[in-house]
Amino acid sequence: MRQIVLDTETTGLDPRQGHRIIEVACIEMVNRRLTGRHLHKYTNPEREIDEGAQAVHGITLEFLADKPKFADIADEFLEFISGAELIIHNAPFDLGFLNAELRRLDRVPVETVCNGVTDTLKMAKELHPGKRNNLNALCDRYEIDNSSRTLHGALLDTELLADVFLAMTRGQNTLMIEPDAEPPMQLGADGLARERKPLLVQRATTEELAEHNRLLGLIDKASKGACIWLPKAEATT
Repeated sequence: MRQIVLDTETTGLDPRQGHRIIEVACIEMVNRRLTGRHLHKYTNPEREIDEGAQAVHGITLEFLADKPKFADIADEFLEFISGAELIIHNAPFDLGFLNAELRRLDRVPVETVCNGVTDTLKMAKELHPGKRNNLNALCDRYEIDNSSRTLHGALLDTELLADVFLAMTRGQNTLMIEPDAEPPMQLGADGLARERKPLLVQRATTEELAEHNRLLGLIDKASKGACIWLPKAEATT
């Protein structure tokens, strides 16, 4: 199970108004473990950054002047996320910007390249209705250290979001029942894995059932009808 935790920073709030991506970060998890692989790029948006947006992330146009354009990193980005499930906080926002960038390049939308998208904001609202569910609030709720997050930054935010996602879904795998799962394996005396044989169900004989009921009757009589294992219709009075 390959998952990519993803975040972006932008010049503003709405790609339909021409706002662009200026930072994208992706970190990889396989089987719910961080692998250490990541993709982190700053991009030159070729336009001004809204004052409000800059106050949030602190990234200036001067800093981005010598950075590549999104077109220069598009192939590397699509290759990195290909086939993985994306984990995004407020997914419609990031996907809106990413797909706007890809449309400019006549490329396919993100959803056709990845293997599904999980929106952790939607998950958090379902788990904690009526509460604040931004990233800082979730870090506080799940006791994740976010003291270094003075400004929004895509790479740091993906690292925090990975911890939040794992905390929100802890124990999920152990509760999942896969109807078509492979038979469980067990180790043999030689240490090699072998298919576990089905459990043998040994049913009681007629004589054993009769003896069992006789003992329950004695217990019920001794306890003056308080035997909870014997149906009342069969209790000895």
